[in-house]
Amino acid sequence: MHHLHNQSMDRLLQAICRLETIEDCYAFFEDLCTIKEMQDMAQRFDTAVLLDQGMSYQKIAEQVGVSTATISRVNRCLNYGTGGYRKALDEMKNKENQDA
Repeated sequence: MHHLHNQSMDRLLQAICRLETIEDCYAFFEDLCTIKEMQDMAQRFDTAVLLDQGMSYQKIAEQVGVSTATISRVNRCLNYGTGGYRKALDEMKNKENQDA
């Protein structure tokens, strides 16, 4: 996905990285994205979380409300992608372990 790497994307991602609170993120993404876009991203990440926990496609489809095609795409990215899902999931697990 290197075709995404450009100055405009760098600027967007740098802005996201500088947001400090969940409230700041909500405000930014609500301005930037449609509600549907935000819901779609949340569903894809929920799918990655559940796949990482070993849940079946059928249960994920029922629980999250996504198609098996979406689940398959997320699974492919989780296992063979650039590592973005893996990094985010591992960071969340590390944070949860630190807070426990």
